[in-house]
Amino acid sequence: MHVNGKVALVTGGAQGIGRAFVQALLGKGAKVALLDRNSEAGQESKAALDEQFEAQRTLFIQCDVTEQEQLKGAFKKVIEHFGRLDIVVNNAGVNNEKDWESTIQINLTSVIRGTYLGLEYMRKGNGGDGGVIINISSLAGLMPAAFQPVYCATKHGVIGFTRSIALAANMDNYGVRLNTICPGFVNTPILQSIDKEENMGQYFSYKDEIKNMMQFYGVMDPSIIAEGLITIIEDDTLNGEVMKITASQGIHFQQYGQTPFTSSKR
Repeated sequence: MHVNGKVALVTGGAQGIGRAFVQALLGKGAKVALLDRNSEAGQESKAALDEQFEAQRTLFIQCDVTEQEQLKGAFKKVIEHFGRLDIVVNNAGVNNEKDWESTIQINLTSVIRGTYLGLEYMRKGNGGDGGVIINISSLAGLMPAAFQPVYCATKHGVIGFTRSIALAANMDNYGVRLNTICPGFVNTPILQSIDKEENMGQYFSYKDEIKNMMQFYGVMDPSIIAEGLITIIEDDTLNGEVMKITASQGIHFQQYGQTPFTSSKR
């Protein structure tokens, strides 16, 4: 898929990896709606982007992804504003082991909901023109993370859900590809949350061990993750893939041994 002229929706788009995604998509000629619950950060991002790109190519919508009606309303606004939707990036995420219910709501439930909303508008057979959905997981979705068990569980869930729905999309000819990106440590506000007791809860005392891990594995710039996003959008052969991005190996893919069983198309 060529990015130029396409319409993208990015959750958590005002800062961190989401902001890098928005920048990369605009740089490739897309129109982008950035959703974020932080109104101030969203408006600042929009203003900064307007200095670089034509103002009419971006739309900021304040949206708490855990609020079902807000998220539905945001998707509707994007369609009304730009007339179509081609790319959905479910990126909004938090690290909060203390308020773990909200971590599940933001990192997993809203990703599932965002995927279904994207499919509703983009599915062929449902009036859509097809498209791409990218759900952001983490390397913590592929291995245990001792001091972030709930965060780790949500990121495992994102991978399992996305790989499964990608199979269904293929079998039923949705015309929509679904893939996952699993970054290692990235220099974003989430990294700073490990220094806060209100985020880490009972695991706060292990913050130095997490910092040692960060030093060992290396911390990447969000722009590297954005390169991975563009690769997934532009390569029409990728569906159900799990892209890993690490400081040591760059962009590569998770290899799975067994091909999942798929019944013949109905």
